[in-house]
Amino acid sequence: MKLSSKRFGSVLSVNERYGHLAMMTFSLLVAGSFSFGKLIAPKIDPVSLTAARFFFGALLLFLALLATKRFHFSHYQKPWRFFVLGAIFVIYFITMFEALKTVSAISTSAIFTLMPFLAGAMDFVVSRRRMSGFIWTGLSIGAVGALWVIFKGSFAAFWALNLGLGEFLFFIGVSAHAAYAVLVPKLRRKEPIYATTLGVTFSGAVILVILFWPRIATTAWSELSMNVWVTLAYLTIFASLGTFTLVSFAAEYLPSAKVMAYTYMTPFWVVLLEGLLGHGWPEPYVLIGGFPILVGLSLLFFTGSPADQPIEN
Repeated sequence: MKLSSKRFGSVLSVNERYGHLAMMTFSLLVAGSFSFGKLIAPKIDPVSLTAARFFFGALLLFLALLATKRFHFSHYQKPWRFFVLGAIFVIYFITMFEALKTVSAISTSAIFTLMPFLAGAMDFVVSRRRMSGFIWTGLSIGAVGALWVIFKGSFAAFWALNLGLGEFLFFIGVSAHAAYAVLVPKLRRKEPIYATTLGVTFSGAVILVILFWPRIATTAWSELSMNVWVTLAYLTIFASLGTFTLVSFAAEYLPSAKVMAYTYMTPFWVVLLEGLLGHGWPEPYVLIGGFPILVGLSLLFFTGSPADQPIEN
């Protein structure tokens, strides 16, 4: 049986395939942020933690670019662009760690899975990009699987979800994260991805220092435990520099909703990480929920980008 090319789109280009691989890696790194971040959230102020990861991330990347002679001031024309993107990620990270102090993992993960739909809606408003019903079907199937995993196969747990202050704050952060994927293609000026990443991390650090210097200065940095510093290193190198770069790369070749669709994998990765950390291995309901996640992602993977075209005026 020959599948219609109109339905499934054209064959994915090499860059599109790499874009999907980048977002698969992204989902794993983000899962680490939840698992490891939950352990240290009560031990350090979220603003100070976010400022530190931005500062150290920008410093490490800047030194690397200097050493490889790839730092050029010409990449940073119209610096306001990076401050917009940096502010978006500042909002996301701060609200995430504020939420992790009080919000259950179920509620947080549930809100996180709203990101693909938010990205799709924002992409329509900003770029007038219309996704096919086939892609929305893939997103919906993935969402069902993710919610099944999040709520442990319990409809009662789903209906018991209460939206408190922590959930509301994280919803704002998730909305900001979705906006990042939509705005990156609009605000980049063909500079290399590493230049965009440096601009975003440096701008985020500057914003935090200007707005929250008293909180940052009064943090007892010398009294932080080794676990906090190790987690901070992970968040800086992998969950900040890594995810910034991966999203920036993928957003160049994939529609925003497809980029954010990989957030459906995050709860699944979280469960696996929790098992590796000794917090218990997945129960059968995880495998049941994992199946529609893979089906939804497969539909998105085999649907080429021509299905997602800007609407002509």
